[in-house]
Amino acid sequence: MSDTVTTVNPTTGKTLDTYNVLSGKALEDAVQRCHDAFLDWRLTSVEDRANTIKAIGAALRDRKDELAELMTKEMGKLLKQSHQEIDLCAAICDYSAAEAPAAFAPEEREIEGGEKGHIFYSPIGVVYGIQPWNFPAYQVVRYSIASLIAGNGVLLKHASNVTGSGQMLQEIYEAAGLPKGLFQALVISHDQSDTLISHDLVRGVTLTGSDGAGRKVGAKAAEAVKKTVLELGSNDAYIVLEDADIDAAVQTCVTGRTYNNGETCIAAKRFIVVDAIYNQFRDAYVAAMKQVTPGDPMGEDADIGPMARKDLRDDLHQQVKDSLEGGAKLLCGGEMPDTDGFFYPATVLENVAPGQPAYDDELFGPVAALIRAQDADDAMRIANDSRFGLGGGIMTKDTEKAVALARDHFDTGMVFINGFGLAIPNMPFGGVKDSGYGREHGGFGMKEFVNVKSVMVMG
Repeated sequence: MSDTVTTVNPTTGKTLDTYNVLSGKALEDAVQRCHDAFLDWRLTSVEDRANTIKAIGAALRDRKDELAELMTKEMGKLLKQSHQEIDLCAAICDYSAAEAPAAFAPEEREIEGGEKGHIFYSPIGVVYGIQPWNFPAYQVVRYSIASLIAGNGVLLKHASNVTGSGQMLQEIYEAAGLPKGLFQALVISHDQSDTLISHDLVRGVTLTGSDGAGRKVGAKAAEAVKKTVLELGSNDAYIVLEDADIDAAVQTCVTGRTYNNGETCIAAKRFIVVDAIYNQFRDAYVAAMKQVTPGDPMGEDADIGPMARKDLRDDLHQQVKDSLEGGAKLLCGGEMPDTDGFFYPATVLENVAPGQPAYDDELFGPVAALIRAQDADDAMRIANDSRFGLGGGIMTKDTEKAVALARDHFDTGMVFINGFGLAIPNMPFGGVKDSGYGREHGGFGMKEFVNVKSVMVMG
C-alpha cells in the first residue's frame, strides 16, 4: 500500500499535490471521533441541524470561486460547470434545511388494542460514503447533507484524484459550524475502505460508482448486515420520435452527451431515433458534434475539457475500437489526439448493436451511440434492452404521450422530456436494475439512513 496519494491536473498531466494516507490507528481514531460527535448531534433539534446545513450552503457560495478552480484543476470539467455544480450543492442545502422539519416530524396513529402509536425518525449513526470524481462537490453533498440533517455522522472516501476537493469540503462544513469530527474526508486505501464497511460503528454505506464496484461494496455491506444505497452507472437512452423538433433535439442530445466532458452517470449516451427522421437527425447531430471544441477548461473557448485520468481515456478509446470491430461505423471523432493532457474528441458511432460496448456498456466520455428504430414501440424496446436503468429521455412535441410512455414503459428511475437535466433538489434521484437502488433528493434521501421507530402506548 502506498503511503501517499498524488493528484494530477488532467489538462497538463502535471502533479498538483500529494497527500498522506491515514495509518490504521489514525483511521480508527477518526471513526471513533465521528461516532462521538454523532452521539451529541443526534440529540440536536431538527431545526438547529437545518440552520447548520443552511449555513453550509451559504459557505459553499462564499467559497465558490476557490472550490470551483480546484475541482477543474483536479478533474478537468469546464470552470463554468464547476460553478454550476456548487450552485446545485448550495441549493441542495437550502432545500434540505427547508424540508427537514416536516420530513422528520413525529407521527401519531391510532392502534388497535392500545392508546396511541408514535412514529419517530431516528438517526442510525455513522454513514460511510464512497464517492467518485466526476462531480467532486455534488457527489459528496448529495449524500452527506441528507445524512447529516437526519442526525447522522458522515465519513467520506473520495476518489483519489479529487482528494483536495474532499479536504476543502470538510473545511467548508466545519467553518460553517458543523461540529468537528462529524464529517470527515478520509485519505485511505481500498483495503482500509473494506475494513470501514464492516466496522461496528459504521451503520450505513452508500456508493456512487460503477456497477462492478456496486456489486463488491453491496456484497461486503450485506455480509455485515449494513443498509446500503447504490447509485451506479448507466447507458441512458434518449428516444427521438417522429414529431420531435429536430434542431432542439440535436442541441439537447449534444449537451446531454458532452456536459461534464461526457463523464456523467446520467448523461445521454444511446440515441434511439425512429426511422422516419433518422437520416435527418443523424446528419444534423454529427455536424453539431464536429463543432464541439476541446480545450483548456479554465478558459472560455472550450466546449469540453480533458478526461479526468489517462487510464479512463485509454479505456474509452478501447471501447470505441471494440465497437468498431464489432460492426459500428465511425461518423466523427474516435482518434486519440497528440496533445498534452488527457483529451478525447466528441465522437459519434452508428450501426450500434448488441454485443458492442457502445450498446451494452457505459461509455464514460464524449462518445455517442446512434441507433435506428422502426417506430416508437421499437425505440422503447431498444431503450429498455439494457442491464442499466438510471435515466433516459424522450424528444417529442406530444408531451402528454411522452409522460405516459415514461410512466408506463421506460424502465428507469428518471426520465427527462424535451431536455437534458442532472439533479433537481426536490425530485428523487436514483435507478433500477444494474444502476443500483435507493433514492437521493426530493426528501427521499433524508430518510434512507434513519430508523423508522415505532413506539406503542398500550395502556
